[in-house]
Amino acid sequence: MKNWSVPIQTLLFAIAGLASALPAAAQEDDRAAERAGMVQEQLINRRSSSPRGSSGAPPPSLFGDASRGSMPMVSSRDLDEHLRIQNGKVLDAMRSVPRHWFVPANMQRDAYADRPLPIGYGQTISQPYIVALMTELLDPKPGAKILEVGTGSGYQAAILTKFTPNVYTMEIVEPLQKQALPRLQKFGLGPERVINGDGYFGLEKIGPFDGIIVTAAADHIPPPLLQQLRPGARMIIPIGPVHATQRLVMVEKDAGGKVRSRSVHPVNFVPLTGGPRAPDKK
Repeated sequence: MKNWSVPIQTLLFAIAGLASALPAAAQEDDRAAERAGMVQEQLINRRSSSPRGSSGAPPPSLFGDASRGSMPMVSSRDLDEHLRIQNGKVLDAMRSVPRHWFVPANMQRDAYADRPLPIGYGQTISQPYIVALMTELLDPKPGAKILEVGTGSGYQAAILTKFTPNVYTMEIVEPLQKQALPRLQKFGLGPERVINGDGYFGLEKIGPFDGIIVTAAADHIPPPLLQQLRPGARMIIPIGPVHATQRLVMVEKDAGGKVRSRSVHPVNFVPLTGGPRAPDKK
């Protein structure tokens, strides 16, 4: 019979090492579990009775902009199906990117809550559901060149890197750009990809882009961004007035350059600043 005895000192060292590793591992597992719960409850099992949009917006129209007259009746089952995130790659990205890395220290407890959170300078990190919805609508392909207008905390850009390394993101508020850069470097985006600038005008020298995502509300679709959108590509942008419910709009440019758009979901975003009417523009 083999002797399976272990020297008591070796055993004690092993137990001590395991015990010292448990708190950090448990903490990381707790956050991973929160992300998994967030994905399951907020994205996969989402119901029409749960909070909507970025801050309690009404249910989405399944047939475009509900403000344009009467809409066909839809069942709650159809509405629930419309609300759910169904792209498996989007769900995997939302599970893998730690949202708490992008949330201020005093907001850590709410990092995986179903709502936007303030990040300073009058800006917010978007509600997880809206980040997932905009990503699903954009449907980025491997290797695609993507432009994000409105870096904010950097969370949306980090999600996009799970689809393609060719992500460019612009932030007009320089302190936010500086804060986001070290976070996004962990996802392969350096200073040449995390840019302080006026996103209304895009990045003409780098375009055209296979997709553009705008994370602030404009009162119109910026013409420079349309010009930089490659034929066959999409732009996802909130359109509407400040301090009111806006429309999340999917813009598509066909192979011939013809542009069409449709409203997808009511949202509430901070306003897109800059552009030709900005105070420092002549």
